[in-house]
Amino acid sequence: MRHTEAHHGHDHARDHGHEHHHDHGHHHRGHAHGPASFDRAFLIGIGLNLAFVAIEAAYGVLGNSLALLADAGHNMSDVLGLVIAWGGSVLARRRPTARFTYGLRGSSILAALFNALILLMAIGAIAWEAVQRLSDPQPVAGGTVMLVAAIGILVNGATALLFMAGRKGDINIRGAFLHMVADAAISAGVVAAGALVYFSGLSWIDPLVSLAVSAVILWGTWGLLRDSVAMSLDSVPAGIDPAAVRRYIESRPGVSRLHDLHVWPMSTTETALTCHLVMPGGHPGDAFLSELTAELKARFGIDHPTVQIETSEDTLCALSPDHVV
Repeated sequence: MRHTEAHHGHDHARDHGHEHHHDHGHHHRGHAHGPASFDRAFLIGIGLNLAFVAIEAAYGVLGNSLALLADAGHNMSDVLGLVIAWGGSVLARRRPTARFTYGLRGSSILAALFNALILLMAIGAIAWEAVQRLSDPQPVAGGTVMLVAAIGILVNGATALLFMAGRKGDINIRGAFLHMVADAAISAGVVAAGALVYFSGLSWIDPLVSLAVSAVILWGTWGLLRDSVAMSLDSVPAGIDPAAVRRYIESRPGVSRLHDLHVWPMSTTETALTCHLVMPGGHPGDAFLSELTAELKARFGIDHPTVQIETSEDTLCALSPDHVV
């Protein structure tokens, strides 16, 4: 059996002359903004949220508001989340090395996973304190709560806008966007709680809103956790139908069989593919491989295909059975 391994596409492991920052990813994902374009957004977002956390925590203590303190704690987790997301974005653009032949592209996936875990821990802390406060309500300065939380709507809303353009093309950027959108909505809920406390005098409304805050964060975090865990386990990216990829490759002229097909995320924005093609007519040449590479990118958003050509129908490849990896 004669094997010819041909690799076409964006070969990062061998391209030492130029560093490519890709602005693409899964099928149906955004293409206009690469990770580097969000460096300024991360800086602004981290600065705005750090300043707001300090203000919110101070007034939460002065106003005896658990809702404000809970929101400050969550915003602090978001500052950490923004730092982690930014770090993952920066590391993902590092050049490949002899040991890390894909570079550190997987860092962006780990950043999204860490962000989801941080949010889950914040949920637990907020909910626990809220339950304790429900059994022992404390007087709350409703006016102070409304004012500070209203500032939070502006800060979180403005930060969310910075990441809106990249939320569909990068799960790491999506994590940052979801944090900020959730925070803006939560701050709006805290404003409502402050108003209810202010006009009704019912202090138990404050911890009740804190529980609602926890539920909103959990709802927003679940998708991020599910997707980041799946990407960490090298699942086929959500925007790609592996059956459609298989059908397309098998339909190419000269291909009699396809086996050992793998599609996985190299990072939150780049997808790799490997497969073996049985082509009894012989090696199809570079033009076939170049066209296949271009079509896989255009149709499925697959950036980094590696194809092995096998020319014998009679010799069974050791990797041919579906259960063999």
